[in-house]
Amino acid sequence: MRKQIKQFFEADSASGITLLVFLVISLIIANSPLGPHFESLLAQQIGIETQQIHLKYSVLLWINDGLMALFFLMVGIEIKQELAHGQLSSAKKASLPFFAALGGMVVPAGFYALFNTGTETGHGWGIPMATDIAFAIGILSLLGKRVPIALKVFLTALAIVDDLGAILVIAIFYTTQLESSYLLYALGLFALLMFMNRMGVKSIWFYLIPGLFIWYFIHHSGIHATIAGVLTAFAIPIKGRKQGHSPIQTVEHAISTPVNFVIMPLFALANTNIRFESGMIDGLVSPLGLGIIAGLFIGKPLGITLLSWISVKLGLSELPKGTKWTQVLAIGLMGGIGFTMSIFIALLSFSDISHQTEAKFAILVASALSGIIGYFILKNMGRKHIAEKE
Repeated sequence: MRKQIKQFFEADSASGITLLVFLVISLIIANSPLGPHFESLLAQQIGIETQQIHLKYSVLLWINDGLMALFFLMVGIEIKQELAHGQLSSAKKASLPFFAALGGMVVPAGFYALFNTGTETGHGWGIPMATDIAFAIGILSLLGKRVPIALKVFLTALAIVDDLGAILVIAIFYTTQLESSYLLYALGLFALLMFMNRMGVKSIWFYLIPGLFIWYFIHHSGIHATIAGVLTAFAIPIKGRKQGHSPIQTVEHAISTPVNFVIMPLFALANTNIRFESGMIDGLVSPLGLGIIAGLFIGKPLGITLLSWISVKLGLSELPKGTKWTQVLAIGLMGGIGFTMSIFIALLSFSDISHQTEAKFAILVASALSGIIGYFILKNMGRKHIAEKE
């Protein structure tokens, strides 16, 4: 039994399956008598509040702003490692994922704007730009050898560039009020961490403890606090001693399991609690619902495939070995699984609870459509590939 549990947690699909389970649990709680009690729990204020320290917030905010900073720390680590020696380490390697991700951000945002420009929900154009790495990679992993390894690498690199774009969008466009003094404190600490990196300081605690203060200052600056996770990740040294893990690998190994199996499921549990009501289907054909569904389900695969095709035809990029354009389209559909990141941006976009709920439901529908259809396209192509080999 212990061996089976270990094998599950080590599987690539485990985090995606766990997220799906907690998503279902959240929906069940929201539509049961426990729903109001769960909302009261999320609204409960915890923390410290003095004249000098302001750290008393709701449980929901601690999850979305506090724990999610660790998720963004892991995302930042993945981006830094890919830039250093992965699929983004050279212009040639990075070109296809970069163009694919660019198309997968710009085209969905355009689809959303098509339905929402001039409306009260126009600010949510960033919602369909995002891709949920855990879900997308998890579903792809379920296909096993039916999918070429090169295609999995392409999706991973694409999703990482997509996440970097989402981080920049959150930092630049979803900042409501900027407190420059706090921002300067945070940037000063970040500069100190970068200096320690240059000086060869390897202890991870010299980066993680100041990282907590960066989180505090950024949170009070008006920029979303999770950006602190990315800044801290970029400061941690990627080179270590000759033997053993480098500092950045040590941090990654320490936080990957808590992030994938505690923080992300908690985020799903706290933010997917949608109470189904009779008029919710109508929300799918509202400008907000149509913009999200069209952006994720149509804009993502269209943008990813179109920009990839253009870059290949211009000789700027080349397709992964053994990959067909139909598979790229299916990967584009996988990119339409917005879920965690899309819900995250939706919460930043709207203060109105009804808009948040409408956006969440549309994200769930679009993500489900994208994941299911993308999965079956790749599965069908995988069968043909195996049949041809035999």
